[in-house]
Amino acid sequence: MISRLSIDNYALIDKTDIEFGQRFVVITGETGAGKSIMLDALSLLMGSRADTKAVGNKERKTIVEALFRSPDPLLKKILEENNIEWDADELIVRREINPSGKSRNFVNDTPVNLGFLGLISSHLLDIHSQHSNALLNRPEEQLAIIDAFGETSSFQLQYLEVFKEYVALRNRIKKIKEARATGKENREFLLFRLEQLDKLKPKRGELEQLEREAEILGDADNIKTNLEEALTSLSGGNASALRQLQHATSLLEVVDFDLLDPSGNDEVKSRLDSLKIELRDICDTIEGYSDKINSDPELLEKVQSRIESLYEAMKRFKVKDEEELVTLHMKLKEELEGIDSDNVDVSEMERQLKERAKILKERADQLSEKRVEVASRFAETIEEAIRPLGLPNVKFKVEIEKGKMSAEGQDIVTFSCSFNKNHPLQPVAAIASGGEISRVMLGLKSIMAKRMKLPTVIFDEIDTGVSGEIAHKMGKMMKEMSADMQVISVTHLPQVAASGDTHLKVYKADDKEKTVSHVKVLSSEERVNEIAGMLSGTTINEAALENAKILLNSE
Repeated sequence: MISRLSIDNYALIDKTDIEFGQRFVVITGETGAGKSIMLDALSLLMGSRADTKAVGNKERKTIVEALFRSPDPLLKKILEENNIEWDADELIVRREINPSGKSRNFVNDTPVNLGFLGLISSHLLDIHSQHSNALLNRPEEQLAIIDAFGETSSFQLQYLEVFKEYVALRNRIKKIKEARATGKENREFLLFRLEQLDKLKPKRGELEQLEREAEILGDADNIKTNLEEALTSLSGGNASALRQLQHATSLLEVVDFDLLDPSGNDEVKSRLDSLKIELRDICDTIEGYSDKINSDPELLEKVQSRIESLYEAMKRFKVKDEEELVTLHMKLKEELEGIDSDNVDVSEMERQLKERAKILKERADQLSEKRVEVASRFAETIEEAIRPLGLPNVKFKVEIEKGKMSAEGQDIVTFSCSFNKNHPLQPVAAIASGGEISRVMLGLKSIMAKRMKLPTVIFDEIDTGVSGEIAHKMGKMMKEMSADMQVISVTHLPQVAASGDTHLKVYKADDKEKTVSHVKVLSSEERVNEIAGMLSGTTINEAALENAKILLNSE
């Protein structure tokens, strides 16, 4: 349950800390005093989008924080899976909104996103406003109510398991058929492109090699001349380097280097021998290069033609280099092989799909039967709940029709009712007045809250359109609900306000700069005055005070 709500710089509230009671909490105040601001602040903590217009002082941020006592144990797993510290005694949710609109969210001081706040909100609060009454008109909401009331989850899971298998298999068949149809259309085009690349036979690294070869062939005469002249200067005549080196070696043969270097470490001869070996090797290499040079115009033309073919193919197939051209060649082969080797037996898959469809229909019918059985009990239960609220002739019926299968099943649910004797039943949306729909929703919440084990239910003026004895009964019903959970009701009715265990009043007051909203917990004497004011209006007389005391004492 919610124990404390702190609001700082939000709308008309400058700063307030609100302490909530454990059972039935009522909130009163004049229209425009700021009651809705409290609920809007709580909605922010539940993941609602922030509105920068609600930031009070634009020079500082808005902070809303709530403390929840004894949080739902089911939250333990959710928090731990998201690396958030779990405390079985309390849970703190905080939201900070900058004037720019950027917000930061925290659960137990750990940053979280808005989606996470929405995820945990159903385990913390259920806020029911007048706008929520409209949800009762939506078939999907009515279906969800029946499922929650009847606990049909096991039937739903059995159905959903087969439904997912059916949809997956159906989608796979569809994709295969589409791929085959597309493949047949594309096969000729793929084959045409593949034949072109098969004829070209591109290879990785080929273009670089060809361009180098073309450069050599284009300057072959000059290169060969230079190589041959270099070879001649090194080894081709009496004045060649090799001949001069040999002559120098023979001259040094008669020199006694031991006399010149008594240490015996002279290396002149060995170094000369190494030079001769290296020089001969250089000459062999140059000679080898020279032999490879082929001044062949026809070969040059052939190489250049191949280069042009590769570049033209790269342009035609819209690839940036030779590597991508080779990759495309391989990809086209694989695509064509995939089309030609498609041996998936679609007829067998379609047979399996029919079997799945049969099982799916059986599961859907089982779920429908369960819902029909639940619907009858639900109608009786809701009639019993709302009949004491001034609706003695109420008749309620849940109609279930079969429609198109979806993840929720095949059922379309419609709530129909009649509030007057001998009147035909009609859909709730068509006949219910504001007061009547409020009573239906209160009865519904009183039933569902217990089954769903909600820790806190908040009613925002659910008693709109009723008064007198009916208001007293609605207050009593909310008080009875609070035996199992915390119930908070924003109300304008003294009969409901008198039923509360804790009474909060929202009021506005002017300070030096602006009008701000305040919230206070009323004492016993203050409650008498507040309820007397709700009974009599602006003037509180002795009769109103006495009536207020009677109302409070009757509770």
